[in-house]
Amino acid sequence: ARRITAVMPYYGYARQDRKAEPRVPITAKLVANLLTAAGANRILTVDLHAGQIQGFFDIPVDHLYANPVFLDYFRRQNYKNLVVVSPDAGGVERCRAFAKRLDCDLAIVDKRRTRPNESSVMNIIGPVGNRTALILDDLVDTAGTLTKVARAIKEKGARRILAAATHGVFSGEAIKLLENSPIEEMIVSDSIPAPVTSSAKIRRLSIASLLSQAIVNIHRDKSVSRLFV
Repeated sequence: ARRITAVMPYYGYARQDRKAEPRVPITAKLVANLLTAAGANRILTVDLHAGQIQGFFDIPVDHLYANPVFLDYFRRQNYKNLVVVSPDAGGVERCRAFAKRLDCDLAIVDKRRTRPNESSVMNIIGPVGNRTALILDDLVDTAGTLTKVARAIKEKGARRILAAATHGVFSGEAIKLLENSPIEEMIVSDSIPAPVTSSAKIRRLSIASLLSQAIVNIHRDKSVSRLFV
């Protein structure tokens, strides 16, 4: 083959992008090395957990964002008194840009993580009382943090609670937690196949058109930068 492009809508191990404690591997870098050693000449992926993972590769990386798909959906829903909620400080930049495009307010949840996949909500900064709150993140895994944030927002007087994430991993008891939470609707993309056990609250949006356009542009040696929204 003249060129091999690895299309990976969800980049596994993306959260292991740094050495958080002794004897912990930086697996995101290892996967990058494995892909390169296997013969990949280019990587096409969507919403990396940390943008700096692109620097782990010695080959070109096209990092797409699912925001256009989600923005189109929420604009059509035309929710009133919407506020975009960042579930942690690390997601503020993403949520700020999303809120700006929807012309709505931004709220931030200050939380303290006690152990992996678990966290305790500490404080909510911003207006959520009597509002439709949209919790926005790049992925939902065990849904522990997400549902705790939702309950904290509900206690602060939110009228409706929605959640959106590009990657729906839904591991462990995620579906059960989601069902028992105040979240009315969980919107995810189809970057990961749907779990065997799902929930009526989950709505999947297709990112096929986004990926297909990028693949065509790469194949024809055209720019894909206009897709980086």
